[in-house]
Amino acid sequence: MIPECPRAGEPKSRCRVVFSSAAEPSRNQNNDQSQNQSQSQSQSQNQNQNQSQRRIVNGLLSGIQTTIRKETFTDHFTIIPGKELGRGKFAVVRKCVEKCTGHEYAAKFMRKRRKGQDCRMDIIHEIAVLELASVNPRVVNLHQVYEMASEMVLVLEFAAGGEIFNQCVSEREEEAFSEEDVKRLMRQILEGVTFLHQNNIVHLDLKPQNILLTSSSPLGDIQIVDFGLSRLVCSHQELREIMGTPEYVAPEILNYEPISTATDMWSVGVLVYVMLTGISPFLGDDKQETFLNISQLNVSYMEEELQHLDQAAVSFMQTLLCKNPQDRATAEQCLQHPWLQTSKSLKSQMTEDIPPVEEQQVCRSTSVPESLSRPTTAEEEEEEEHPVTEELIVVTAYTLGQCRQSSTSEEAALAAEQKAAVSKRFKFDEPFSVLQEVPGEFIY
Repeated sequence: MIPECPRAGEPKSRCRVVFSSAAEPSRNQNNDQSQNQSQSQSQSQNQNQNQSQRRIVNGLLSGIQTTIRKETFTDHFTIIPGKELGRGKFAVVRKCVEKCTGHEYAAKFMRKRRKGQDCRMDIIHEIAVLELASVNPRVVNLHQVYEMASEMVLVLEFAAGGEIFNQCVSEREEEAFSEEDVKRLMRQILEGVTFLHQNNIVHLDLKPQNILLTSSSPLGDIQIVDFGLSRLVCSHQELREIMGTPEYVAPEILNYEPISTATDMWSVGVLVYVMLTGISPFLGDDKQETFLNISQLNVSYMEEELQHLDQAAVSFMQTLLCKNPQDRATAEQCLQHPWLQTSKSLKSQMTEDIPPVEEQQVCRSTSVPESLSRPTTAEEEEEEEHPVTEELIVVTAYTLGQCRQSSTSEEAALAAEQKAAVSKRFKFDEPFSVLQEVPGEFIY
């Protein structure tokens, strides 16, 4: 059962925080000194907790170091006409050029009031997360912040390659990702996610629209964007929220269970499935069917697009698409998965398995095959100097479920199945209705 969305009159926070209550003052004036000391210590602890609560409220960071400029944004930047990079219900991203340097940036204009509520603290939290991740190259860089009467502007690093969603759903083989492309980009995504999780930050909206490329041709590096739904998770705080994009949310969000870093790892599993196949694994005809597919773990690993992939790729997805959050691999563990290992790391592992040279010589002296004891010819010596290497080439198809081409006879044979089959096409649905204040449709 999907939890009911909060009404407009209810508070937006669904964070459950439990702190120990302050010690009550003793009514007995003859209490000994040890009781007074314990009371003062308890009060001191509560003061520290209250200070922490002021810095971290309902999973939102409130302290930033970036200077918020009050001058007019257009005095320092020129907005490029017709270069709208993304749009949501309460935000729009436009391409702009800094007048003093000529550098290109992405300006994210965000309304401070949404549906009659002051959401300035949500914007401050997003700024704080970007500051925290400024040292990591896999997260978009924050340049400047401006504040006007009704909106704030986040000036962000411009990613010329755009979002990876375009390559995920491309029907042209030369534009779609190869498996090697996905492996390289997934390593970079996991590097960024690892950094966030090490700092107790969960993104909660990882999807192709929020993964950008520094360039499209040649294929550049990734940048994680849009931290509007991100939260800080702590050991002393239980966070329960209904947020995210329907196709990528984890089962615990639908069940209104505590959120953790494992919630992001589910989204990573869906993300890699989409990048490899161009198919959304849990997408149904409507949101309710999508949620049911997620809750019941209705995912197929028998799709035609998966048959040509390395089986290690399927194993990688299976370690993430687990209903129990505790069973999912962490970002650090994913980076060590065999599917993501480069050829150099595999060679090093093979080298470790080879016995030392002395042991090899002992084995050779004990038993030498007749074929090895005979003298080698000049042709054989030349072959030994130039060993022949074998390569395994994996050919992958990247098409949408509704866009597969087939012959007339095949279409007739599959007509009945297509009527009953669930559409796996991507739908540009809005996030949950409760989350309309912070939509996830814009790319920054």
